[in-house]
Parts: sequence; structure tokens; C-alpha cells
Amino acid sequence: MALDGAFLRHIKKELEENLLNSKADKIYQPSRDEIILSMRSREGTKKLLLSARANSPRINITASTPENPKVPPMLCMLLRKRLSGARLRAVRQPELERLLFLDFEGTNELGDMVMMSLAVEIMGQYSNIIFIDGDGMIIDAVKRVDASMSSRRLILPGMKYEQPPKQNKLCILEHDAETIITAVQGISKNMPLSKALLATVQGISPIICREWEYLTGHGREVYLSELDEEKISRLRFFLKRTIQTVRECTGEPYLLIDHTKKPFDFTFEYIQQYGTGRAFKETESFCELLDRYYARRDMLETIRQKSDDLNRLLSNTASRLIKKIYLQNEELSACADREYFRICGDLIQANLYRIEKGMTECEVENFYDENLSKMKIALEPALSPAENSQRYYKKYRKAKTAEQILQVQITKAEEELDYISSVLDSLSRAESVRELDEIRQELAEQGYLKAKGKKQKQESALPPLEFTSGTGFKILVGRNNKQNDRLTLKYANKNDIWLHAKDIPGSHTIIITNGREVDENTLLYAASLAASHSKAKDSGKVPVDYTKIRFVSKPQGAKPGRVIYINQKTLFVSPVSS
Repeated sequence: MALDGAFLRHIKKELEENLLNSKADKIYQPSRDEIILSMRSREGTKKLLLSARANSPRINITASTPENPKVPPMLCMLLRKRLSGARLRAVRQPELERLLFLDFEGTNELGDMVMMSLAVEIMGQYSNIIFIDGDGMIIDAVKRVDASMSSRRLILPGMKYEQPPKQNKLCILEHDAETIITAVQGISKNMPLSKALLATVQGISPIICREWEYLTGHGREVYLSELDEEKISRLRFFLKRTIQTVRECTGEPYLLIDHTKKPFDFTFEYIQQYGTGRAFKETESFCELLDRYYARRDMLETIRQKSDDLNRLLSNTASRLIKKIYLQNEELSACADREYFRICGDLIQANLYRIEKGMTECEVENFYDENLSKMKIALEPALSPAENSQRYYKKYRKAKTAEQILQVQITKAEEELDYISSVLDSLSRAESVRELDEIRQELAEQGYLKAKGKKQKQESALPPLEFTSGTGFKILVGRNNKQNDRLTLKYANKNDIWLHAKDIPGSHTIIITNGREVDENTLLYAASLAASHSKAKDSGKVPVDYTKIRFVSKPQGAKPGRVIYINQKTLFVSPVSS
């Protein structure tokens, strides 16, 4: 992630503009590694989030309101006692270190004015929030570090606070592009330029170093051995541009989003290295960017965790069904010999006079063959000729009955596998806990999950996804199988247009016509939405069937989401991000 020293410098500027001289009104600790300060000023109240979580350390003004524990932790009570009413007088950042000091002025127990600081260290799994008094002594910390955890830097109450060890890198607040280029040229020539820059420049994340290399090499990888005058000139230009941006704090907040609309990084500069493969969404402020990025990422992580058991259940069920279908097809193949058993029975019956008890085989003319070829038939010596004939007839009847049963069972298993695949597809596209709950409820109703003992109050069903075509047609897309059924069988009018990826698990998509004739562009847009909300969303071209709702029906007893349709036409479209 790109929460580097340069990005933190922009956050520092926003905190100074919005929170300086405001008062710490309320203090919360919603989780072990997070603290929220409610900062009040004449302009109103803003919430400042300090996080030392290993996977999302940060400091930013936040709009979210996490749930707080009923009993505040000891550190939270200590901060309330010492910091409540204190004013934020300064925000400091040593060079471009990933470290911010929040300096507060407040009163002690005797009523004297004292200075206190919160050191917010943004260092991955070593991130911390440390409460320091005016003399630089540690009062307490979110993560205490004793001698058993580290021998180099202890973080315990009563000890002198020391900053994290500095890296031997050049700070662009003090050094210019020429100094950086000279330092880089002294490194091993076999190293890529981006790695050399990362090892040389302080407070700059890998994504910015890769961007410098990308721009220097016109999109190609550059090794230090390839640095000629032209490339050095280009590198010098882009270094100077970034240095100016960081020194003057004139960067812009960019949120990087992939084709599935998931945020994967953020930065203070426009990034070109991903070409058209990524989208860039600019937010109003750096704090808003962090808030949006981590809120979205945390939600996706929560969904992933909450859907793990469902994914496991569905994957195991799908594997079991695949194995079952394979074994049943093997048995079905064996039933193909049933006609041989019938012929053997008939031939023995026709030659009873030639066969004696005790024979292990007989050779008779096969009157089913136009050439009357000879055919050897194995016999049970303990049985009479008539009993041998009946034994083959019994095998024939058994194989015929097994074939009929197996064909029904295979069809049912394949339908069930299609259903499980459709639920897995819905699960892969779920974007909220409520969507997961609806899928969980559907699986409970179908007997795949145990229903909860206590009947809980039912939340109203989620509405389908809604889009509008360029010519004003409303297009609805189901989120899961139950919603697909409601959308197609209850909500849609018989003259509306129904679309679905052909023979692929996916969402039912409806164009609401209101009696109007649907134009070709709307049809193509709706088809691309149907493709995007299907298992083939990552494919190049997807076949999508469409027909009027009047030609869509649900077979009796069919599982949720399963329908049959006629009079369809097929479009081949590319899935698009909705």
C-alpha cells in the first residue's frame, strides 16, 4: 500500500487545516488497535481515527462510526482522563518518516498547563500509537513492547520515547534530483531502476518508484546498466516533478480500482503504469480517500470471512456431486451390456435340448446375426439349462432397471450441480453482509444449512441492482437465485425483456419496457450487464439469450433461479464493469 511518508505529509497538511487548535472532546477505543478522537471546534466536530492495525495502519479524519465496547479499555480511560479537553497545537512529521506526532496542550491534576503527544507510527505489523508526556516519557501505548519482544527498542510506561531507527535513505525535502541520481548510479548495475530508487529515497512507496521507472523507460523495465543520457534526463524530470509535489504538498488523492471495482491501492500522483487496466477515482481529500479505501477493503474482508463457511460448503457439495455423477455414468456405461444378457438368455432358451447341467459353456448359433455366427456363452455348471437362461434374463432386467434409475439420478445430480454453481456465482458477487444473509437463508430453505433455532425478525429483501440505459430504459439485475425468481416471475411484466448468459450460472436481467420498443443499444447494454453478472464475467465474449418474459416459466419443483424459456435469440457481448 502507498501510505508512505510523502502521502502522510499530505495527511499532515489536512489535519493542520481542519483540526489545529480544536479540542479533544470525546475519546473512544472501538478495538484493541484503534483510537478515535472526537475533535470539537467552532466549525463543528470531526472524528480523527488513529489505527495501529497490522493490515490497515493509518491516521485520518473519518466519517465512519464503529461500534464501541460497553466497557472502555484501560488505555481509553487513561486517554479520557489525560487528554479530554486538551487542544491540538501541532502536527509534526520528522522528515518523510511514516510517523506523526499530535501535540496536545491540556491541564494536569493540579491544573497546570502541560504538553502531551500521541505518536502514530505507521509501520505495518510494527505500527503503534504511543502516549507521551511533555518530557518525552512514555505514559502508555496501544502495543507495549518488552525485552522478550525486542531488545533494541522497548515501549513501556515510564521509559524514554525513542523514534524508530532511521533508514539510510535520502529525504527529498532536503536532497534534490541530482543527488538521488548520483546515489542510484553508485548501486549495482544489475538492479532494476525502481528497486534502486526504493533503496535510495526516503518516504516513497514502491508504486511511485515503479512509476518513475515506467516513465523513464517509456513503459519498459529499466536496469541501472541501461541508464544513458536520455534516460537520466527523463528520470531527472520526473524526480523533480515529484519532489516539487511533495515539498509543496500539491498532490491529488487517487484511489486505484480494478475491473471488479475493488480498491487495490492509492497514491498522491496520477499513475500511468497500469495503462487502461485500472481505473483512477479521485476523491475530495486524502482523509476521505483513506476512509473510502479501508472501509471498502474492510467490508470485502468481512464478507470474505463471513462467506468462508458457505464457500467451503458449496465447494464440498459441488465436488461430491461431480464424483457422484462420474460414478453413476460409469455404472450407466456398464448397463450398456444389457442387450447381450437378453440375447444370451434367448439363445440358451432356444437350445435347451443341446445343453446339459454341469457344462461351463456352450457354443450356439446366434440367430440375431444375419450370418448366423457361432457364439460362446458362459454357463453356471451348478444350474440347469433353464436356470442359466433365467439367470441371464435376470441380469438383463436388473441392468435395464438400473439404467432407468441412473438416468433419473444423473439428471437430478446435474440439476443440483447447476444450482450449486449458481449459488457459488452469487456468492462471488456478493458485496454486503445482507446479500450473504439472503444466500444463507436460501441454502437453509433448500436444506443445505441448518435453520437457526430462534426465529429472527426477517429483514426486508434487498432490491435488485438497477441501471439505466442511454435511452432511459430501466434495467434490473438479480443479486441471487431467490431475487432472480421474484424479479422474473413476480415483478416483471409479460412484455418486458428477459436476458441471461447462455448455459452459464448468472443473474436474471430484465429490461422494463413499459410498452416501448427496446432499441438495439439498450439490448446490447443489458446483455453486457447479464454477462458481467455471470460466471463468465472475466471472459472476452459471452453468449447471452434474450426473450420476452411471457416465454419464461419455472418447472414445477425446480430449485430457486431455475427457469426454462423459448423463442429466444442470442447476442455475443463483452462483459463490462457495471
